[in-house]
This record gives sequence, C-alpha cells and structure tokens, in this order.
Amino acid sequence: MLSPAIDSEGAPFWRYAAQGELRVQACADCGRLRFPPRPCCPHCQSFASEWRRVGGHGRVWSYVVPHPPLLAGYAEQAPYNVVVVELAEDPRIRLVGNLVASADSALDSFPPAKVRIGAGVQVVFGSDGLPRWVLERP
Repeated sequence: MLSPAIDSEGAPFWRYAAQGELRVQACADCGRLRFPPRPCCPHCQSFASEWRRVGGHGRVWSYVVPHPPLLAGYAEQAPYNVVVVELAEDPRIRLVGNLVASADSALDSFPPAKVRIGAGVQVVFGSDGLPRWVLERP
C-alpha cells in the first residue's frame, strides 16, 4: 500500500490522523478553515495558523471509481471508490479518501454502485492512521 507524500505544511494533518484526530488548518487571525494546508491565509493573508479539531462529519460531494487503477498496488483491490467529502463545519473544505465498510476494511469493502452524492459520512481511522469514511446511517 502506498503512503501519503508528506510535506512540511501538511505534516501536522498526518501526525494528528495517526492519533485518530481529524484536524484542519485554520487562520489564527480570522479563524477561517483552509485545506489543503498552506503558509498564508487566502482570506486575510495572515501567516498565523493553528490546527483545529473538526467533528469528522460531512457529505459525499463527488466520487470516482478508477478504471483501471493506475497504480499496481491498488489493482488487486479494484473496483473501489475514491470520494471527495465536504466537511460539515465548512462545505468549502473538501477531503479525498475512500468510503469503506469499517475503519480497517479493504478499499473494495463498500460497493462502488452504492456510493451516493450527498450521503452523510463520518471519518474513521484505520490502524495505518489513514482517514477513511463510513456512512453515518448504513
């Protein structure tokens, strides 16, 4: 399985995820959330930031089922979904992940034909520390 590419701006996201927390970068001056993480606030241009814990609830904004999977490590798990989730706290904040049956389920554990745009989801963390999504009401 592939690991995420971690840069200095995004490192706190992955550190918190490894602890089972979903945190998003926020401006320490105007308070607005931003993702992906970056040095400067796009709203007020402040360089002050903090990592704010969010509830981990959202809705499927979009999704795709890769055909064929482009990376060999994923081919054996196909077909699987890749979802874009808008967070409840701020629908402009969108995270990419997989909709799965449970935290440590395989990528193909949720049938791609059952993914629905607008479905309520909640974040879960696998033993590998990666955030994944499960339906709020299965």
